[in-house]
Amino acid sequence: MPPGAAAAVRAEEAGAELDDGALLISRTISAEGRSRAHLGGRSVPVGVLAELADELVAVHGQTDQQGLLKPARQRGALDRYAGDAVAVPLARYGDAYRRLRAVSAQLEELTTRARERAQEADLLRFGLTEIEAVEPRPGEDAELAAEAERLGHAEALASAAALAHGALAGNPEDPEVLDATTLVAGAQRALDAVRAHDPALAALADRMGEISILLADVATELAGYADNLDADPRRLAAVEERRAALTALTRKYGTDVAAVLAWAEEGAARLTELDGDDDRIGELTAERDALRAELSGLAQALTDARTEAAARFADAVTAELASLAMPHARVSFAIRQTEDPEGVEVGGRTVAYGPAGADEVELLLAPHPGAPPRPIAKGASGGELSRVMLAVEVVFAGTDPVPTYLFDEVDAGVGGKAAVEIGRRLAKLARTAQVVVVTHLPQVAAFADRQLLVEKTSDGSVTRSGVTVLEGEDRVRELSRMLAGQEDSETARAHAEELLATARADA
Repeated sequence: MPPGAAAAVRAEEAGAELDDGALLISRTISAEGRSRAHLGGRSVPVGVLAELADELVAVHGQTDQQGLLKPARQRGALDRYAGDAVAVPLARYGDAYRRLRAVSAQLEELTTRARERAQEADLLRFGLTEIEAVEPRPGEDAELAAEAERLGHAEALASAAALAHGALAGNPEDPEVLDATTLVAGAQRALDAVRAHDPALAALADRMGEISILLADVATELAGYADNLDADPRRLAAVEERRAALTALTRKYGTDVAAVLAWAEEGAARLTELDGDDDRIGELTAERDALRAELSGLAQALTDARTEAAARFADAVTAELASLAMPHARVSFAIRQTEDPEGVEVGGRTVAYGPAGADEVELLLAPHPGAPPRPIAKGASGGELSRVMLAVEVVFAGTDPVPTYLFDEVDAGVGGKAAVEIGRRLAKLARTAQVVVVTHLPQVAAFADRQLLVEKTSDGSVTRSGVTVLEGEDRVRELSRMLAGQEDSETARAHAEELLATARADA
């Protein structure tokens, strides 16, 4: 990941926009003390800037140490230092870890809700058994409603059909009453007698013939309707009983028979799923155990790779400290695990594990012979700690994504050759990142690409602080002043020019 990439991602999450690849950050404070923060053209809470600061600036000073003082950053930096030896198994470990979490979540859901799922399965079985006992057919409810309506009015329907049939086909008991069929037949005969004289009348005669045929058909159907009409009360009782059974289902499982059948289809599928829970639990348990075994092997590989890289790192930093006026200091890594009966097996023990493995990584310092190794934040004074951080950053140059480093009092308590070595290593670090150093030593200042002078001025009533960029003769004069307190001393000037020449030779 390139320097600042994590900050860019966080800024985009906050709604900021990059300006041609650059992230613009500003904070304004009014005279009343109110503060406003802007990130990529968007107003954001001040806390967002504090989050970005951890990714953009590593501060190493007497009272403010960040970055590699954090154990998580120490482990991440060690992993980057180790390279593929850690990166390859760590990628595989991350995939297995995420899958294990997903499998464990499914198992948790299945086992903790076992009772609810069993109750749901029982209700489904009861409902499906009830529907199966009735065996409803699609559309049966509508058919039975129509039949019940017909059977309930059978007498009236038969009477109406008989009257209509008599009106169309005549009544044998009263032959003098003319029926519709006889009248229409007479009308047709009258028209047929003269149809040859007028095509229009002939067309009407044809239509009258169609009416006669239609009346005969209706009369025949009316006679059959009355004969086929089932007025048996037992059939009506059977229909109403069947409708009651269907109504009992629709009250529970749907608004009509179609909805009841749809519920049964979905319920059967769900019951199959629930009945398969035991098999699914067994499959997931086996997969979980296999993943835990895989994680154990990968966690052990990570521990081994980190242990090997930590030894090389410690030797490199210890060598750097020898040139930074800490010749007896020793740096080491503590790589340890925490016992956890629910964890994975590493080194014959069951230990806790997380997304980056089972290792807790901490950087330790023994500042002098006989001193026990302690966490670097506790094992060194402020000035020593800044030098330890400088040595660490030099060794990690190019592997840690923080693009800006700020060192304050990194040269506290040293001088002479040690100060020159501090300046040289700061310059080395500056090849891969921006380095800001607050120093009073000319041996350190001479190695800067750009030297700034901060000074106070006062007119007797107001004191101001100003910053001046030193170049050419002004820089030589300032280094002379820092060396001997006399900017016009020829000896001091010669020494200053020598320091600058040495720094340029190392560039």
